[in-house]
Amino acid sequence: MMEQKESIGWIGTSGEPGSIREPELVYFRKVLPLEEQPENFSIEITADSRYKFYVNGSLVNAGPQKGDRQIWYRDRLELGTYLRKGRNILIAVVLMIPDRNRGGNYSFARTATPGFYLSGLEGFRADESWKWRQAPVKMPGEDSHFAPLHIFEEAEGSDLNGPAWDKEYDDGSWQSAHPYTPFDLSDRLLPENLQERTIPFMRREDRRFSRIKCLRKSRFSADRWDGLLREGGILEIPPESREIVEISAGEERTGFLKLLTAGGKDSRITLLTSECYAYEPIEGLNGPVIPRKGDRTDSERGQLYGFTDTYRVKGAGTTDSPEIYEPFWFRTFRYIRLTIETAEEPLTLADFSYQSNAYPLEVKTSVETSDPSLAKIWEISERSLRLCMHETYEDCPFYEQLQYAQDTRSQILYTYAVSADDRLARQAMDDFRRSARFDGMVNCSFPNYENHVIPGFGIFYIAMVYDHMMYFGDKELIREHMPAILGVLNFFRKHIDEKGLVGKVGGPLFSSRFWSFIDWTDQWRDTLGVPPATGEGPLTMESFYYVMALRHGAALFDYLGFSDLSRRLMGESEEIKAAINRHCRGENGMYQDGPSIEAYSQHCQVFALLTDSIDGKRGKKNLLETFSHKEKYAQCSVAMMYYLFRALEKCGAYEKTDGLWNIWRDMVKKNLTTCEEDSVLSRSDCHAWGALVLYELPSAVLGVRPASPGYAELEIHPMAGALSWARGTVCTPRGPVHVSWKKENGEIKLEVSPPEGVKVRTSQGS
Repeated sequence: MMEQKESIGWIGTSGEPGSIREPELVYFRKVLPLEEQPENFSIEITADSRYKFYVNGSLVNAGPQKGDRQIWYRDRLELGTYLRKGRNILIAVVLMIPDRNRGGNYSFARTATPGFYLSGLEGFRADESWKWRQAPVKMPGEDSHFAPLHIFEEAEGSDLNGPAWDKEYDDGSWQSAHPYTPFDLSDRLLPENLQERTIPFMRREDRRFSRIKCLRKSRFSADRWDGLLREGGILEIPPESREIVEISAGEERTGFLKLLTAGGKDSRITLLTSECYAYEPIEGLNGPVIPRKGDRTDSERGQLYGFTDTYRVKGAGTTDSPEIYEPFWFRTFRYIRLTIETAEEPLTLADFSYQSNAYPLEVKTSVETSDPSLAKIWEISERSLRLCMHETYEDCPFYEQLQYAQDTRSQILYTYAVSADDRLARQAMDDFRRSARFDGMVNCSFPNYENHVIPGFGIFYIAMVYDHMMYFGDKELIREHMPAILGVLNFFRKHIDEKGLVGKVGGPLFSSRFWSFIDWTDQWRDTLGVPPATGEGPLTMESFYYVMALRHGAALFDYLGFSDLSRRLMGESEEIKAAINRHCRGENGMYQDGPSIEAYSQHCQVFALLTDSIDGKRGKKNLLETFSHKEKYAQCSVAMMYYLFRALEKCGAYEKTDGLWNIWRDMVKKNLTTCEEDSVLSRSDCHAWGALVLYELPSAVLGVRPASPGYAELEIHPMAGALSWARGTVCTPRGPVHVSWKKENGEIKLEVSPPEGVKVRTSQGS
């Protein structure tokens, strides 16, 4: 008891810093005898880097919230409903990652002393009475060059996979945990420095697979397999045999897989998780190979590409007490190829299921329109947003699970429009604020153990803070972000060249100091999303980005009462705009991709309009020129579509958006259940920057947006475009807004029911 009281609650496997060379999964086990089942049993818990915490075989939580080099989070859990009278088995499965670059998942923070922390009632803490054992699992990384997930497993069965959960299990061969002292730990891990969780726990739901998609090699019928998948039946696979089946979840999902087996010693099971069926040829881009895609359900001509987990069965399970294989981290999948190779014993499959895992997004906005195709686009978009929200926003759940600033700015706006929930948005802004570098720029993706800068992404961070001001009006939040915002602005200011433009700050990926990514387009494919004009000098888009950042910054500081600073920023933005107009326009009046370079894109015409660098009439002419002669102008892809829609709205050409929705209608035709990353390489089938309809229908088509900070005034300015009517309910921080309109004789007849006490500005759109 004395040693427990002296413990600070942190335990590990060794007191030697840096002893972890490769990712390891370690089980920490504790037998907790109780005379009565408690009504309440609260604990604080965290781990370096990740934990899954079980009580008597039930998963209580997976955590902690993602931190970084400066901050570490803890969770508060209530165990009362999981505990019982008598012996209770507490098990923490902890992922330990080496404290080195590319040593594990990019978004997982880590230190030199990985371990597990628990502190509870009446001095109950993790101490040397806990036992530990390393699981026979390797995590080699999904690709030899680029492995940001680093979560896929080569695992072998052991008595950890089932028996260790039993209260009569003998853990005498396990080693005693090593208690850490305050002198062992990084400051951010000290109990007094652990931060309270700022976002809700993930929503987890037990789910079953939809059906067998196809049998590649099987002695069983599809009905027999469906009995296992949908009804929890069993299959006995004979010795020395091979089964290959492909399983459908019905739609793209994120979740924890769980496979139960009995017998089958030395059977080898391979789980390939995949987003879709695809075709050869395949090509590499920044890591894993990219298959050629079409109909995502075409199992006859296509095949599944993805990442694999392998498991060698121990053979100790029975149908009453099965062996359990559950990969540690959640997987992203629409289809799973299950390959089973038995050895000398038959293998019984007792169950195969999963537990979905995502942020608890509550969608409260609903919209109907005269175009029925938009309903299906809404469905795949809502699913995309949900699957790209976990402990952070994510670019894609399948390939990277990294929170990129450009993606996140759009995702935050979509979240506001459908739920008015800003909890994950607040965390995202704090993440980027803490990522600020010595030169003022923020990391383009964060949390990220790797350093990665896309200069233009700094403006999307500033835009996030601006958007939050407009929706929620939290002045204290803006004050917290002022230093980082000024840092980003100063980064660009320091790079102003002799022409008054933002000078060359980056270029193509892998060959420049920074990656000047703008968009995925066919014309910029060889330079990986960067206009080829980068080879001759600075990019006009980065000057436009700076103008946008200055204007957002000016609005933020004016809202705080810093009117002098606001005026200076606006004055500087006018100077940059003047320089762009002097040096970056061709004889045809179009904006060039670089000063005096005869290369043009739709993007520059879009941002000229959005930054008021051009008058509306001429800006509309320029923008429509890019639609009429697409071969001459790099076109905006899904990533930049939000900004293209805003430019069309601003110049009075919103009817053009009807044709742009064909990008998403094509996704539906190709049987996607989520929005693809782009139509150039279609790397990811789930990229939530494509969930544009979630913003567009409530905020543009119904026209519900904040007219002043904190939604103090509500603007309703519907954009009809090609639609003849629309109606719906839009969730806002001030309450729901009911809007209905229809076209009559070329005019919009508008009906509005706003929240009580909110001033409303209404006007007819186009």
